[in-house]
Amino acid sequence: MRFGKEFVSQMIPEWQEAYIDYAYLKTILQDIQASRRVSDSDNQNSSTPSFARNLTRRYNRDALVSENHDIVVNTVTRDEEGLETTAYETTFLKAGEQGGDFEVTFFRNLDREFNKVISFYRLKVEKARTEALALNKQMDALIAFRHKVMDQNQKNPSVFDSVSVDINGLDSEAGSSSNCREHRVALEDVMRNDDTSNESILERIRMNKTREITPLSAIKTILKVHKQDELKFTRENLKEVEKRLQVAFIEFYQKLRHLKNYSFLNASAVSKIMKKYDKIAKRNAAKLYMDMVDRSYLSSSDEVHKLLLKVESTFIEHFSNSNRREGMSLLRPKINKERHLITFSTGFFFGCGVSLIVALFLIIHARNIMGTPGQRTYMETMFPLYRFFGFVVLHMDMYAANIYFWRRYRVNYSFIFGFKQGTELGYRHVLLLSFGLGTLSLCAVLLNLDMEMDAQTKDYRLVTELIPLFLLVLVIAIFLCPFHILYRSSRYFFLSVLFRCIAAPFYAVNLPDFFLGDQLTSQVQALRSLEFYICYYGFGDFRYRRRDTCTSNIGFRTFYFIVAVIPYWLRFLQCIRRMMEDKDLSHGYNAIKYLLTIVAACLRTAYTLNRGTTWNITAWVFSGVATFYGTYWDIVVDWGLLQRGCKNSFLRDKLLVPHKTVYYAAMVLNVLLRLVWLQTVLDLKFSFLHRETMVALLACLEIIRRGIWNFFRLENEHLNNVGRYRAFKTVPLPFNYEEDGDHDN
Repeated sequence: MRFGKEFVSQMIPEWQEAYIDYAYLKTILQDIQASRRVSDSDNQNSSTPSFARNLTRRYNRDALVSENHDIVVNTVTRDEEGLETTAYETTFLKAGEQGGDFEVTFFRNLDREFNKVISFYRLKVEKARTEALALNKQMDALIAFRHKVMDQNQKNPSVFDSVSVDINGLDSEAGSSSNCREHRVALEDVMRNDDTSNESILERIRMNKTREITPLSAIKTILKVHKQDELKFTRENLKEVEKRLQVAFIEFYQKLRHLKNYSFLNASAVSKIMKKYDKIAKRNAAKLYMDMVDRSYLSSSDEVHKLLLKVESTFIEHFSNSNRREGMSLLRPKINKERHLITFSTGFFFGCGVSLIVALFLIIHARNIMGTPGQRTYMETMFPLYRFFGFVVLHMDMYAANIYFWRRYRVNYSFIFGFKQGTELGYRHVLLLSFGLGTLSLCAVLLNLDMEMDAQTKDYRLVTELIPLFLLVLVIAIFLCPFHILYRSSRYFFLSVLFRCIAAPFYAVNLPDFFLGDQLTSQVQALRSLEFYICYYGFGDFRYRRRDTCTSNIGFRTFYFIVAVIPYWLRFLQCIRRMMEDKDLSHGYNAIKYLLTIVAACLRTAYTLNRGTTWNITAWVFSGVATFYGTYWDIVVDWGLLQRGCKNSFLRDKLLVPHKTVYYAAMVLNVLLRLVWLQTVLDLKFSFLHRETMVALLACLEIIRRGIWNFFRLENEHLNNVGRYRAFKTVPLPFNYEEDGDHDN
């Protein structure tokens, strides 16, 4: 791999603007190379005899050796925001030569980029130093807290008791010697001093409050039932403190590793670009410039290295019982290795799925199922049950495509979603699960049809009708499986986010929560399929040759409305919660969008069930307003496009996808796919398509629209993080010292 590609691939995406612009410097080198070619061509075409040109070249080489340097690097002091900083300026000594202006431009830009890197690195090291001091104080508080808890627990002897035992042992071995007595007195003084020091620390700290993490705590906050702030020296609190501090140390260690990698990558980039410069310009400037780089703060400072060693020793001692292997396994992120088995299994299930689809069409054609009364009954009963899995598979395929393009364009989706390092799924893993579920569903469909058509199994009608239910139960069982198989961490992460979505008013809303809520709004028909599962098997229709009493049941029709509203209602509650917490009215405007969508969805559903001119007109009006509002919000707010005065017309200044037509096409598709509701109010019917088939196709179009929305929504979020250089999550610390003020860390 060329260095340029490797350099980009190892960048921290959120810090990419703080790295040396290696690609731009290479373009300047190309200009220098072009000017050199022109100069060489002019020399060859000149009237100077060949022996004179050779003498001139020899003279120039001798002059280069005698002068030794082509550049002079000066150290200057600048005043930036009241602080004196060191910067470097390079003077090119041969600017008068032909093409020298390009070389002057090269060094001017190289100096600017290098000074930018040093300033950024110095700032981050200063912040790391401040954070290290805070963590050091937290560790002092933890040690004091731990000793206090151990002293109060009679079942677990304290560290001081174990020291006393050692002292008694020394006395029994040495008798009543004066040396042992003096040693014991000295140790007792040390213990008393430590005890006094721990007490003084505990008097100056209090536990930081955490954000509401349970519905009960949220209700207490609403009712203004405040928790006590005093320290409670219990084992439960100790475990909570240790857990939070462990996370803080791991996150801090990752910051230090990224800083170290940042320093190494930029120094390597300078070295590479200077070697290219010497080769193209036929100069001898790389050694002198790299000597300056080696003396600069970027390369000479060892603070980050010392902090890394300090964090490792502290973490291993206090969080892994001095087990270095265990401690380092926690500190260093696990790297997901692409296994050939995943690729093979994905291709295998894909091939099986395609074969089963072909077999399904052949069976339908061979047995002439289309157009029969049995086919219409099947579409009204069995098809709504099986299409649920089709919706899930399509959504997973779109998510896999999102992951592929996020990785391709370096969108840090794992950081944005808050995935634990080493547990995030790649697009191959998602495709494996998707194709596996698709293959399983198609097998169930074929088994169902075959058992119905086969005379030997036709008597087992009850078993045939229960196949979709068996499949659903199997999928739910796999999803809830507690064993470390089939990506348990990802399954449990999804379940936890889903639970927070359902309990939207009682939980603080993070990006994964409202992102999943938006996905649910595109799966309304899948939720209605689940409702049909409950009705079809709960009311016992499957026992009576596929009798469908659900659609005529008033309870089912009522819940048909409610199910369509639930996802939008949850998003509405999330927006209200965010508006109350952040004091930001934009979340309130977003809530209006979902409220309009709720009204429009209810009116369209009412028109579908009841018909009538009044329902049609009201459905038209509210659906049009909701579509316009939602489209504007998608493109302008969620995607950040249609900005005024930007260099990319009707887009935004920063784009990750190099082809602008992709953004224009995405905007047009978003508008068109948001208009699928027109089929409902226009009452479009196709003789060759069953009504349930039309509903499924429209639902698939909405899922595809959501998949497109996902990519640009996360791209915009990533660019916001890049603008603020936000590459790490903020970890709240467990303790707060009185001298640090009353605010929580």
